[in-house]
Amino acid sequence: MSDRVDEIMSLAKSRDVADRERLLIRLVDLCDGNSQELRSPRVQALLSQVFFDLVFQAEFDIRLRLADKIASADWAPSALINILSFDDIEIARPIIARSPILKDPDLIRILVEATLEHQVEVARRPEIGPQVVEAILKAGKPEVMTALVENETARVSRDHLFDLVNKAQEVASLHSPLTQHPGLNDELAGYLYAWVGETLRKSLAGRFDLDTPALDRALSLSVSEAKSGKAQGGRLQTMAPTETDEERSDRQLVAKLDMSGQLRPGFLVKALKDRRLSLFVAGLATLGRFEARDVRKALDSGRPEILALACAAVGVDRTVFPSLLAQVRNLNHGLPGGGTDGDRRAMNAFVKVNPSAAASAFRRAIAEI
Repeated sequence: MSDRVDEIMSLAKSRDVADRERLLIRLVDLCDGNSQELRSPRVQALLSQVFFDLVFQAEFDIRLRLADKIASADWAPSALINILSFDDIEIARPIIARSPILKDPDLIRILVEATLEHQVEVARRPEIGPQVVEAILKAGKPEVMTALVENETARVSRDHLFDLVNKAQEVASLHSPLTQHPGLNDELAGYLYAWVGETLRKSLAGRFDLDTPALDRALSLSVSEAKSGKAQGGRLQTMAPTETDEERSDRQLVAKLDMSGQLRPGFLVKALKDRRLSLFVAGLATLGRFEARDVRKALDSGRPEILALACAAVGVDRTVFPSLLAQVRNLNHGLPGGGTDGDRRAMNAFVKVNPSAAASAFRRAIAEI
C-alpha cells in the first residue's frame, strides 16, 4: 500500500496529461484497497488534493470506473460524490443508488436541479426517507412518482400513499404499481378502484375486502352523470360561476368517495392536515347533506358554534373539534372568530345533541346569518 501511495504522490506532481490519466487509474485501483488505510490522514489528504482536478479532465470511461468503485465507500470526499451525482446518468446512477455520503438535502438538490433521469434514480434509491418522498410528491412528475411507487423500500407513509392514489386519477402509470404496493389498505384500495381499469379492479378485489358491487354502481352512476349533466336524484348539476378548478376537483373526488361508501368523518381531519380547506368544505357539505355555500358561511362567520353543529351532525368527535377548529382558522385567516366565548359555545354545541338535531340547528343558524 505504501509503495502505491508513493507512486500516486509522484504522479500527482506531474502536469503531463498521460501521467494524470495514470494517476486517476491508480486512484481508482486504490479504492479496492484496505478501507482502514484509505482513512489515514496521508491518503485522505492525497484524495482531497487530486481527485477534483482529475475528475473534471478525465475521460468518460475513467469517471465511470471511478464512480462504480467508490459508490459504496463511506470514506469518499463528500464534494466528489456530489459532483459525480450530477455527472452523465451512467456515471451518476451507482452514486445515487448506493453512496452513503449522499444525505436527504443532497438527494433533494438532485430532484430540484438535475435531469429527469437523475430524479428517477433518486426515487429508486433504497430506503429513501419521508423528506425525499415529500419532495417527489411536491414536484409531481409522473415518471418520478411512478419510480417511487415501484420502490417498495421507500419510506412512504399512509398520507403519502393517499396523495399518490389521488394523483392516480390523472397519472395512468401509477395504476399498476399502486395496485401492488404493500402499503395499500382496504380504504385506499377503495379510492384507487375508481381510477383503474377492469383488470386492475379485479386485482384489487382479490387483495382487499371491497364492496365491489357498490363501487361498480357508483362508477356507473358517475359515468351516467358525466354524460347527462345530472346529479344523483335527477337534479341538474349546478356549478357556481366562481367555482375554481380546485373546488371542482375536490367536489368531484368527494362525490365519488361518498357514492362508494368511503367518505367518513376522519376524511375531514385528513383534508385539514393536508391544508386543503376546499376539500374539507366539500367533505363536510356532502357528509351532512348541506349546501357547500352554507358550510363556507359558517367558516367565515364569527360564530364557531355553527361549525361545531355541522361537525356534530356528521359524527366528528367532541375531543377532536378544538384541533379541527384551530386548523380551520389557520387556513381561513383566523375565521370563524368568536374568541374565548365562541370556543365555549362551540364545545357546548356537542353536549347531548344527536346528529339529526345538530343538522337542524345548523340549518336554522345559517338562515339567521
